[in-house]
Amino acid sequence: MNIETLQRLVIDALEDVKAQDIKVFSTTHMTGLFDRVVIASGTSNRQTRALAQNVFDKARQNKVEVLAHEGEDTGEWVLLDLGDIVVHCMQPAIRQYYNLEELWGERPVEVELLPQSRQVPPAGFFASADEDED
Repeated sequence: MNIETLQRLVIDALEDVKAQDIKVFSTTHMTGLFDRVVIASGTSNRQTRALAQNVFDKARQNKVEVLAHEGEDTGEWVLLDLGDIVVHCMQPAIRQYYNLEELWGERPVEVELLPQSRQVPPAGFFASADEDED
């Protein structure tokens, strides 16, 4: 699955459970370990767990391997490692304390979020692999 499709899957799964303050950062210029970091807030332990569980379920349904799923015992900060995307579901106080948005040293490039109905495919998205771009 390409990174844009995986990113859309994660965002949709988070929005399905009413995640708040979803941020997506491109980390390709900073590390080769993953391409995106997604950070979202839930209002309670229960919602934070539900956010992560919905991402986990949607990933598995789409045959995306979940490499790690941690923090579900407390629900304050649940992490999912989907290989190319690392997802952090956090309660607002924990998110503010750890401030992952700034932790990366130099500020990552924030990726624009659009609702799925307004998503514009990237240039060449519909072109087949055999077609040459002009």
